Amino acid sequence: MPELVKLTIDGKEIEVPAGTLVINAARQVGIEIPAFCYYEGLALQAACRMCLVEVEKAPKLLTACTLPVAKDMIVRTETPQVAAARKGMLEFLLANHPLDCPVCDKGGECELQDMTFRYGAGESRFSEEKQHIEEQQWSPVVFFDRPRCILCFRCVRICNEGMGVAALGVINRGARSEIAPNKGDHLECDECGMCIDICPVGALTSGIYRYKTRPWEMEYAGTICTHCADGCKTTLSVRNGRVIRGNNRDHSGINGEFLCVKGRYAFDFLEHPERLHQPLVRRGVELQHASWKEAVALVAAKFNEVRERGGAFGVIGSARTTNEENFYLQKFARSWLNTNNIDHRRSGDVVALLDALAGLPGSLATTADVYHAGAVLIVGADLAQQHPLLSFQVRANVRHHGARVYVVHPHPQREDKVAAQVVRARGLAGIGQIREKLAGEQSLVVLFGEHIQGADVRRLVEMLPATARYVALVDYANSRGALDMGLLPDLLPGYQPAPAPGLSLQEMVGASLDVLWVVGANPLQGRARASGFLVVQELFLTETARQADVVFPAAAAYEKTGSFTNVCGEVQRLKKGPAVAGPKTDLEIMGLLARQMGHELAPPLPEAVFEEIRRSVAGYNIPYATFVTGAASATQYPNGPIARQGSSELIRSARDTLFTSGTLGRYCSVLNSVRERDLVRVEE
Repeated sequence: MPELVKLTIDGKEIEVPAGTLVINAARQVGIEIPAFCYYEGLALQAACRMCLVEVEKAPKLLTACTLPVAKDMIVRTETPQVAAARKGMLEFLLANHPLDCPVCDKGGECELQDMTFRYGAGESRFSEEKQHIEEQQWSPVVFFDRPRCILCFRCVRICNEGMGVAALGVINRGARSEIAPNKGDHLECDECGMCIDICPVGALTSGIYRYKTRPWEMEYAGTICTHCADGCKTTLSVRNGRVIRGNNRDHSGINGEFLCVKGRYAFDFLEHPERLHQPLVRRGVELQHASWKEAVALVAAKFNEVRERGGAFGVIGSARTTNEENFYLQKFARSWLNTNNIDHRRSGDVVALLDALAGLPGSLATTADVYHAGAVLIVGADLAQQHPLLSFQVRANVRHHGARVYVVHPHPQREDKVAAQVVRARGLAGIGQIREKLAGEQSLVVLFGEHIQGADVRRLVEMLPATARYVALVDYANSRGALDMGLLPDLLPGYQPAPAPGLSLQEMVGASLDVLWVVGANPLQGRARASGFLVVQELFLTETARQADVVFPAAAAYEKTGSFTNVCGEVQRLKKGPAVAGPKTDLEIMGLLARQMGHELAPPLPEAVFEEIRRSVAGYNIPYATFVTGAASATQYPNGPIARQGSSELIRSARDTLFTSGTLGRYCSVLNSVRERDLVRVEE
């Protein structure tokens, strides 16, 4: 345990670990020392001088953002001298800052505005005319207004240190210094928008949000990103039923303030002109609009008829529907349709990992573990493209804790820049080359992709130290939850064995079934429909939906309440953002079908289904209070062997990048507008 240092701040005694900065020590006793350039987790800059404080016996004011605490130190943060210094600094900053608060997108959220109100720098002694420089557009999502910039360098540091991209830098010197993009007049980067949200003023603004509204005119819904499996919380800002922006400025999720381009901007699919709002029924060769009553009655009658004569059903679920919907779907299929022909697209061998870890409790890593581990092994995955939050955690771990990173991949990755050793090989062969080094790591987190599956997963566990913790990487927002909830032909919820294994997704697509029911998936992309009655629940008229007999318009994850389980097995709550006219949640659609068929499984309410999950699914008896308040709760995996009967050869990653997101990605105009989409390719 680090040595504790006692000091006094504004008359309040406090003990903090040695090395703590005064600015952070003050926060622990509720004292906020203002700063523009300081940002927790980034390199120290001391550029703005707003955090000046008095320290007893010091000959001058000192910057709290670079000053470590000392024994018996006495600090004063609000004295006439300190206030005068801060007022003077504000006067310098405002000397050339345009007074356009009424139209600036940062109005109401601007730190410079707040400090001006606080310290009263209401007039200037400078008579020179302010600079007038045209606003620059650096990308479809990033605009730069140079006169507003106060040169705090937050944007440069978050792009270089946090993202590992270095797409922003400083050119010129002294008073002529300015922020500049890496490609002269435009950016080539992750387009994550972190530079915009971290900017304390309105110098960097969003091409999606600019000039549309004000913070106090919106309502806010904290939900979980619907794209990759990392489980980042995104706060949707909603006005008049429309999502205007996404961010997580309150640091309330496992991702802190981090969001990639998909979490921050890829919500525009909600209003895509091809969005389905009314059920479709095939009449002759054409799909035509129908009422909900007609479509539900038609499907329910067909399901009952096939069930009564013992016909064959196939059910294909989704990795983007909620835990509640997935649990209800498999229960519907097994208890009423009498089939174990249920599956979804699998992208990582979680089942093999849980089986290999039988008898080794505590061997699954959380998102926080990736940040705190002494060493990280990355095998067969391009984290920066496929799992941006985990990639961010790895880089932060190296900066803050000096973690040793090992990369095993046949092709170059961004993590190579921070790696202690890189092995250009695939899977276990590459791990074998550094096995002796890994054996000496006492705190090792292993992140592996599809390169390792089946029997190789057990070999991986046997090769590495018994103290290692693991993450089997999967693709989409609820890929892990779909597995946990039993969307598998051979396993029930909680990985209990099914009495009679059914058909896999690949087998169902090619089989002659009486009914194929597809919920939120696109298995017929690139292939013709097999015989039988096809029912699809979807947001858009995908390749699969175009071949359906009945199409139900479904609500998106941002339009529903429920829960997702991320790649690390952490359960988080979805909160409904905008309301949508026409589509219904997949849970509502299933409830309507069950009721029409005369079989009420359970109330199709997310809260009721989640309670059933907590009671019946191993590892999901998480604290309810923690869940409803929006915090993440790690599930406890079954600590025993899994009687697996399926094949791991069905597992294949979609290899999405930062700018693609499966079928959903094609309907995100922001993702399709950035030039980087065509520059990035994830290698096998």
